[in-house]
Amino acid sequence: MKKLLFIPFTLVISLLVAQDVTNNPFGKGIINVMSQDSSWSTKVAFRFQTRYDGTLDFGDSSFSDKAWVRRARIKGSGFAFSPKVQYKFEYDVANGQVLDAVIKWNFTGNWTVWFGQTKLPGNIERVFSSQKLQLVDRSLLNSRFTLDRDAGFQLRHHFKLGKSFLVREKFAVSQGEGLNQSGSSSGNGYTARLELLPFGKFTGKGDYFASDLKREETPKLMLSLTYDYNDNAMRTRGQKGDYLVGELRDLQSFQADAHFKYKGLSFFGEYADRKAIDGAVNNLDEAYYTGSALNLQAGYLFKNNWEIAGRFTQLTPELKDYYNNVNQYTIGFSRYVVGHNLKIQGDIGITQEATKNDMLLIRLQTEFNF
Repeated sequence: MKKLLFIPFTLVISLLVAQDVTNNPFGKGIINVMSQDSSWSTKVAFRFQTRYDGTLDFGDSSFSDKAWVRRARIKGSGFAFSPKVQYKFEYDVANGQVLDAVIKWNFTGNWTVWFGQTKLPGNIERVFSSQKLQLVDRSLLNSRFTLDRDAGFQLRHHFKLGKSFLVREKFAVSQGEGLNQSGSSSGNGYTARLELLPFGKFTGKGDYFASDLKREETPKLMLSLTYDYNDNAMRTRGQKGDYLVGELRDLQSFQADAHFKYKGLSFFGEYADRKAIDGAVNNLDEAYYTGSALNLQAGYLFKNNWEIAGRFTQLTPELKDYYNNVNQYTIGFSRYVVGHNLKIQGDIGITQEATKNDMLLIRLQTEFNF
C-alpha cells in the first residue's frame, strides 16, 4: 500500500518542480485530422482530474478523506463541409453521460445558430470549462444557481461600437429540465445574455478561462447580464436539483458578472438571484431553491507560472426553514506546467453554515488534458 501511495505523491512533486514544457502533446488532441480537400476536420481529446479531499469538522474534530477521479472526459470538435458548420461533443466517462452534442452554424455575417445540448449562456464561472478553473472546483454560487446545460436552440451575435468596444448577445430556447432528458418538457426555458467588452477581446479567448495565463498587456474587462425564465420548472433549481412532485412553478433568474485581467492579475465577481412565481413552496415537504448569492474571486500569476488565488462566496436562500445561509472562504495555489492542460492545484477553505458546525476542506488536484 505504501508503494502505491508513493506513486501519485511522486507525480505531484514532479509537477510542482517541473520546468515549462514547450514541445508537448498536451491540449493538442489524441486525434487531430484535416481532410486533404479541407472540407472537414476533427479533433479528439481526453482529459482527467485526480483529486484528494480532506474534511475536518470543527465541532467534534472528526476528520474524513477520500481520493477519487473527479472528472474523466472524451471531447470531440471540428467542422463539416465548411468552417462555418462546427460541432462539439463531450462524454463524461466517470458518470456515463453525454454532456455536449451541439452543431454551430454561422449562417450569415456575425450570426450563429446552435442546435443540440450544451451549456446555456449563464454565469461566467459555469461558462469556464472545468479544465480551466483557477481553484480546484467551482464555487457554491455555481452549484446552487447555475443554469448548467440544456437541449434546444441558441442564437448568438456580436458587433463592435467604435474600434474596440465589443458587444455580444446570446439567446436560448431550451427544454428547461437540464441534461439528457428523454421525455416531453413541462415548459421551456428562455435565456438571454448580454456581454460588454469595452476594451475589446481578451487575448486567446481569455475571457472564457480563469487566470491571466496570456498576461494581458492592456487591461481587459467583460461585464455581463443574464436573464432566464423557466416555465413550469420540474426541478428545485430549474435545470438542476431534485425533481418535484407537487404543483410546479415558474422560475425567474437574474445573474450579473464582471471579469478583469491585466499583467497576471485576474478577478471575476458574480451575483445571482432566483425567484419562484407564486411562491417557492409547492407542498409541505419540498421547496424550490430561491434567494441570492455572491461570489468574488481574484488571483495573481507569477512569472514562474505559480499562482495564488482567493475566493469568498455567500449564499442567502429565501426559505430559511428549508435551506441555510452559507459563507465560504477559500485560498489556493496553482502550478501551471502547460497552462490549463497540465497543472496541479490545491486549496483550503472554511465553510460556515447556519445551524451546522464549521467545516475545513483541504483539496489537491491534478489536471491532464491530452
